[in-house]
Amino acid sequence: MPSVEHLPDSGHAGQSAQAGASGRSGEPSLWNIPNLLTMLRLAIVPVFAALLLADGGHDPKWRSVAWAAFALAMITDLFDGELARRMNLVSDFGKIADPIADKAIMGTALVALSALGDLAWWVTIVILVREIGITLMRFWVLRHGVIPASRGGKLKTLTQGIAVGMYVLELTGPLATARAWLMALAVILTVVTGLDYIRQAITLRRAGLARSRDDA
Repeated sequence: MPSVEHLPDSGHAGQSAQAGASGRSGEPSLWNIPNLLTMLRLAIVPVFAALLLADGGHDPKWRSVAWAAFALAMITDLFDGELARRMNLVSDFGKIADPIADKAIMGTALVALSALGDLAWWVTIVILVREIGITLMRFWVLRHGVIPASRGGKLKTLTQGIAVGMYVLELTGPLATARAWLMALAVILTVVTGLDYIRQAITLRRAGLARSRDDA
């Protein structure tokens, strides 16, 4: 899952891409590939919800199609931020819309699965409180600096995506047991990395306030 969290060096190709896509100096055009991928992910959200809840929400065929939509959304999440950085197309729209799209698809999946009785509500609440809270916290400390995505955070995002994807499918037997253990790991990573980000945010804010007092 990606973020103000989450700029490699760009060469002439990236600069050319920016020049071609930019509507004005310094800010890339809204209509570039990374932003279009983000918009696609946002557009998938209602479609995914409709597919997941179709025919009572427990039809294996509809759940399989819903999984395909969820997987497509996760794939766009892997590429939009990376493309924006590599092509030097990081935009204000992308900084805001990307985390919103991430939370929208994941939140929709979690809430729908809990409403269908497939996933315990406490799991959904823990994950959503962490995700929304950390996103708001990143914006809160943004003027003091950016909290980079940690390896643990990236592992958390990957684990969450795989676990939720497995819950979207109608699985039984060993696979159902495996997804429960994977979700348990995702919850642990969610909490641990969330606490680490809070620690980083407090440290960053204190350092920023100290610099402000020194400058004054």
